[in-house]
This record gives sequence, structure tokens and C-alpha cells, in this order.
Amino acid sequence: MSTVPASYPRALKPPTGELVTLTDNLIDAAIFASRESPRKRIILPFHDGPENTLHRMLNAVQPSSYIRPHRHLDPPKDEALVLLRGALTFYTFHEDGTVNEISRVKAGTASFGIDVKAGVFHTFVATEPDTVVFEVKPGPWSPATDKDFATWAPDEGAEGCDEFMDRLLRMG
Repeated sequence: MSTVPASYPRALKPPTGELVTLTDNLIDAAIFASRESPRKRIILPFHDGPENTLHRMLNAVQPSSYIRPHRHLDPPKDEALVLLRGALTFYTFHEDGTVNEISRVKAGTASFGIDVKAGVFHTFVATEPDTVVFEVKPGPWSPATDKDFATWAPDEGAEGCDEFMDRLLRMG
């Protein structure tokens, strides 16, 4: 069971207009909201709604945020992440929950992004404060089918999240 208040938004409202320029001000707004969020992360979408065929967003994440390992199966969705600020360690997993691959990525370095295929269990841990990811994946979005959460990982807000993240960080 999640300890995140239902009333706290998981996402900010998208900017309006046919053209949105990605600016430091947008990034700073997402960072501020992520610091205030009980989840220690927030999405700033650029798509208008869940029915859009391409979802683009900023994902501002603090190091204490737990993102439960998941995959995108129904429908299958590839996902790409490009770091704009900060750093993270990205993990993929085998079906049984053992770690398959570990990638360290940091904004402004030779390794600055990730592309993961549909159906691969994955998560990441922000390793620097105010990490901001530009994320792209196909739509539409349905909360019932967007993520197939790993049964071998604790639910967000459940006991064991911190230990799970600590174990991952010791590997990476």
C-alpha cells in the first residue's frame, strides 16, 4: 500500500500551445515540485492527454525516490530516457528478479541516456539530487495496463523499498 497522499499530484499540468520550448524554467519548476512531492519525483508532460500517440515528459527525480521495477507489455512499448541534469543508475532484470544489466548515466557525459525495449523489467535510481530525465514512449496511456509491475519487488510505499534500493545501489 502506498504512503503517498492521493491528493498529491503525480504530474504537473502540461504547457499549452502548438510549440513548447524546453527551457531551464520548465526544468526548475519540475525540480521544485519533485522536492515537494512525497514520492520525491514528478512528471511534467508535454503531451495533451493519455490518448496521445507519443508521450513526452520531464521526469524530475530525487535520490530517495523509489520506482518499482516494471515493464511495458500491454501494449508493448519501448522507452527512451535522456538525462538533462543529474545522474542515475539504470537496471534491467531477468524474469526472476535477478539483475541483468546495470548502466550508469550522467547528463553532459559520454553516457547520457538509455533506450530500453518493450517487455524488459527495468527501474532506475537517481544518484544525484535534482536529476531530470526527458522521457519518450508511445501512447496511448491507460493506468490499468501501462506498467506490469514486478511481483518480486516491493510496492511503492511498502516496507522494504529502502532496502531494495540500497541493494541495487551496492551492485551499481
